[in-house]
Amino acid sequence: MARRGSFTSLMNQIAREAARSEQERLTSKEAKQQYLENRVQKTKYLNNELAFKVEGLKNILEHALKIYGAISFDILKINDEFPKFKLPLELQKEPVTISKEEFFSKIPKPTSLEKLIPGWEKKYQATLQEAKGRYEEYEVKVEIYVAERNKKISDLQIEYSKEKEAFEQKKNQRNQEVIEFESAYKNADPTAVSSYCTMVLERSEYPDDFPQEFRVAYLPEPKEVVIEYELPHKSIVPTTLEYKYTKTKDVIDEKPRKVAEIKEIYQDIVSAICLRTIHELVKADQNNNLDVIVFNGFVNDIDPATGKDIRPCLISIRTTKDKFQEINLGKVDKKACLRNLGAQVSPRPDELMAVKPIVEFDMVDKRFVEGSDILSDLENRPNLMELTPFEFENLVNNLFDRIGFDSKSTQASRDGGVDVVAFDPRPILGGKVVIQAKRYKNVVGVSAVRDLYGTMINEGANKGILVATSHYGKDAYEFAKDKPIELIDGGGLLYLLEENGVKARIIFPEG
Repeated sequence: MARRGSFTSLMNQIAREAARSEQERLTSKEAKQQYLENRVQKTKYLNNELAFKVEGLKNILEHALKIYGAISFDILKINDEFPKFKLPLELQKEPVTISKEEFFSKIPKPTSLEKLIPGWEKKYQATLQEAKGRYEEYEVKVEIYVAERNKKISDLQIEYSKEKEAFEQKKNQRNQEVIEFESAYKNADPTAVSSYCTMVLERSEYPDDFPQEFRVAYLPEPKEVVIEYELPHKSIVPTTLEYKYTKTKDVIDEKPRKVAEIKEIYQDIVSAICLRTIHELVKADQNNNLDVIVFNGFVNDIDPATGKDIRPCLISIRTTKDKFQEINLGKVDKKACLRNLGAQVSPRPDELMAVKPIVEFDMVDKRFVEGSDILSDLENRPNLMELTPFEFENLVNNLFDRIGFDSKSTQASRDGGVDVVAFDPRPILGGKVVIQAKRYKNVVGVSAVRDLYGTMINEGANKGILVATSHYGKDAYEFAKDKPIELIDGGGLLYLLEENGVKARIIFPEG
């Protein structure tokens, strides 16, 4: 019997160990399976996140088309009312007091039987006297409580009145500022229009890692807004095409995106930001303050050859509001659209190949501030408006000589401008060029552009350039858009002069 019991015990032990081993094997298998599932899920998550980011980059323009960008001035006001005065819960309930009559009414009077007991009256009077003392003590406590409660309520009311007065003062001040801002905007005040456009662009929602830094300037007479916008770096485009999990190596590999695709996406981003910015400003122009929109897109980077900070312009465009509104942005090819609008676009923005800004932002600002606010040496710079027609003729002539043209002055025109016939020595793109200068303080209209075009035809010139000290109107840009004509305004003239070693200024005479 002992041997049989020992054998049974041994078999049971073996069975338990086998069961435990099987359980451990199953547990290990489940854990391994769970680990593999986690790795697959992580790979799927990374791919979904990558696809979401790329989709966002490819729909920068489309995202803005669904949003109405005009800002309601009423929304800028404080329309809330200051909350009504409300006591804290602990002070809301009025204190419940007991009158003297009610208090003493609760003291039981002696019954007829009690009055038969000697000394009942003395005992009853003592009870009344003791009750009187308790009631007087109660009255004192009530008086103290009421006084303290009234003091707290009074303090709260005083504090409430101060807060309400401060709120109303802030509200009135803010709303008055908005009223003045709206009035200034409707009167096309440059500061107000620039601020309004800035608010529009600040509300624009881009991916979190976009810079969204920009400057805005507004010129009221030609109704022109100039935007200098910081573009995202090319590193905004993910270099990974997809993630793939290799089970045998337990590694999540990254499949690289082709360089050509990165370039294409980045070019699309640059184009989309430009078109989107113009679209947002045009849609938000509720007072028709804008006729011409200029966009210059820059990117901050480091020159790999020198290690120095650089800021190349990757895209520059000047278009009219009317022409832009004819475009169906939901269906356009961005590159073709920008080409049709006459934009200067870097052919290789990923390699930081720069283009020349059509309008230099700093030059726009400098002409509309006092000389002392520009540069310390500005007063020593010549004012182009003070030059004689002959001096202005030589200035334009010498400028295009320095640029590389072979230019010769012709007879000065009756309006004080000057015609210059130049030859661009570049093969294919070069040829005869007619240059006309307008030393104007007012906006240059379409008639001047028509005159230049007529001169081009008469001279058999390949191109015409109109140089003005002021600005051009919308009609001038519209007439020139499909013709080999380049319009250089005062800011552009100052920019070209400074690029060629001549520092000047343009201060218009009063009156």
